[in-house]
Amino acid sequence: MTEYEKESIMDRKTKEKTMKTRKVLALAGVTLLAAGVLAACSGGSGAKGEQTFAFTYETDPDNLNYLTTGKAATADITSNVIDGLLENDKYGNLIPSMAEDWSVSKDGLTYTYKIRQDAKWYTSEGEEYAPVKAQDFVTGLKYATDKKAEALYLVQDSIKGLDAYAKGEITDFAQVGIKALDDQTVQYTLNKPESFWNSKTTMGVLAPVNEEFLNSKGDDFAKATDPGSLLYNGPYLLKSIVTKSSVEFAKNPNYWDKDNVHIDKVKLSFWDGQDTSKPAENFKDGSLTAARLYPTSASFAELEKEMKDNIVYTQQDSTTYLVGTNIDRQSYKYTSKTSEEQKTSTKKALLNKDFRQAIAFGFDRTAYASQLNGQTGASKILRNIFVPPTFVQADGKNFGDMVKEKLVTYGDEWKDVNLADAQDGLYNPEKAKAEFAKAKSALQAEGVTFPIHLDMPVDQTATTKVQRVQSMKQSLEATLGTDNVIIDIQQLQKDEVNNITYFAENAAGEDWDLSDNVGWGPDFADPSTYLDIIKPSVGESTKTYLGFDSGKDNVAAKKVGLYDYEKLVTEAGDEATDVSKRYDKYAAAQAWLTDSALIIPTTSRTGRPILSKMVPFTIPFALSGNKGTSEPLLYKYLEIQDKAVTADEYQKAQEKWMKEKAESNKKAQEELAKHVK
Repeated sequence: MTEYEKESIMDRKTKEKTMKTRKVLALAGVTLLAAGVLAACSGGSGAKGEQTFAFTYETDPDNLNYLTTGKAATADITSNVIDGLLENDKYGNLIPSMAEDWSVSKDGLTYTYKIRQDAKWYTSEGEEYAPVKAQDFVTGLKYATDKKAEALYLVQDSIKGLDAYAKGEITDFAQVGIKALDDQTVQYTLNKPESFWNSKTTMGVLAPVNEEFLNSKGDDFAKATDPGSLLYNGPYLLKSIVTKSSVEFAKNPNYWDKDNVHIDKVKLSFWDGQDTSKPAENFKDGSLTAARLYPTSASFAELEKEMKDNIVYTQQDSTTYLVGTNIDRQSYKYTSKTSEEQKTSTKKALLNKDFRQAIAFGFDRTAYASQLNGQTGASKILRNIFVPPTFVQADGKNFGDMVKEKLVTYGDEWKDVNLADAQDGLYNPEKAKAEFAKAKSALQAEGVTFPIHLDMPVDQTATTKVQRVQSMKQSLEATLGTDNVIIDIQQLQKDEVNNITYFAENAAGEDWDLSDNVGWGPDFADPSTYLDIIKPSVGESTKTYLGFDSGKDNVAAKKVGLYDYEKLVTEAGDEATDVSKRYDKYAAAQAWLTDSALIIPTTSRTGRPILSKMVPFTIPFALSGNKGTSEPLLYKYLEIQDKAVTADEYQKAQEKWMKEKAESNKKAQEELAKHVK
């Protein structure tokens, strides 16, 4: 999923949408939150009576259609009001939601879910509309497929017959591998085993919808600012959305699991990111329950003195922000280029791997991150590979270690590179100069003229975003020389930036050379959730990250070897039974991607300083999907306390949570065998 909202990273998601999933994140320079995965600490809430959680948001949704959109701006709202089959607990385990129980066949191909009897649909006013039935899940998937949902790729090749139906090769949806066996039983038949299938059930594309209501609304279903255009089966009801103003939720009083909903009202206020001292001020005056902090703001030094014991740096999450390279730019509305020769030279340069590596090695990412997180916190958010190094494990090794073993075979430049989080393993001016020298020689032979001008758009109203891009410009030009490379910053209105990056309808609308306006948050618990999205023939995010529309014959994609990358990813995906072999093959694909320098990871979303009255580690947690988070974006289970959490409190809670999590995850893994029938 991409995320802007998250940072605004458009879209927790590219992932997120732009991107076809909840995860399309737009990189909001501003937010890059850090609300960690907050879990329970000592002390409960001392608040009396009705409890309200107050926070900020930065991007309005363009619709509320949880079935079809992949944007985080929508999912951040709808994940609180719509429940799917399963959800995450605070330790990241998948637990019952609409499905009170489930089973999988011994061959791993058939998943059967029993829908709870007390699951109901409600209107925005809280009136009961109908029971939630197994058929609602069938209706939801058919609608998502018919409407060509952005996140359809998550399941299109997984569910038997769905690809053929989506392509029009079969027209009867009854031939697709989803069946309502009765009102309380829905069954999915897969093409091949997916050990991570259940983690997909938290995504909107597999969510239910009531057919009668859907038909009654027609084109008015799930309108952006109309709470009455949805039915609700989740812990909250959406009460109002006012564009660039507020989003308000109220607890669903009839929700089947209302005892685990501790917050009565949620009030989100729109914040444009301009006044970075405002969230902290609003926290201190009691109008916000949690506040992101910006160590580069003028008021931070004073705030640090006053609230030092309460400033908490949260742990890194699985969202990866990055710098994309446009290898097939078509639009030049926002450019500093003055000639066709400059356009041609830039395009040729970005197609040259040594040139891209020079950018990757010449970019001081610690300085870049310090514009958001301050010098003290800069390293706490750094990420070096697209798939986080600890996202999965096999044979006692983290994914990052598996990648490193493959990467060193690509050349000596990778020998001493550290891929771990929270440090800059890429920045190396000497390597950058060496790679650039190779690139310049080859490019001059192709008739390229220097300096290469690289347009980079930025939201001019978001102070920290502007500062970050300026930092990137400074380090690259200092390392490579302005006679060789010039970063031309295009300061635009926020909507203009979104329209040429995150919200661009096709590659022709991607008007930039380098862009840090996107990120990706995983949708399910497998490396493919990251690596599939830029497969050149079918990847849903090639336009957002690389500037071309996916298809069979993109010349630029062929030139940079992306079809070779796709073969590696496809081969990994075909390994359906041996998880160790599967991850090893995905590590090979990630190593290729890292060496290509086509996308340059920068930071995680969390790992940032906050002030908070949230009881640490009560938020539902997950590294992927729509029902677990590392930020205060999901409100079921969340608890709040009277006083601001202290750093000491948080640390103790984190240590306790990590110990409990390890035990809980182990137990959940052992219990999986009971579901095989």
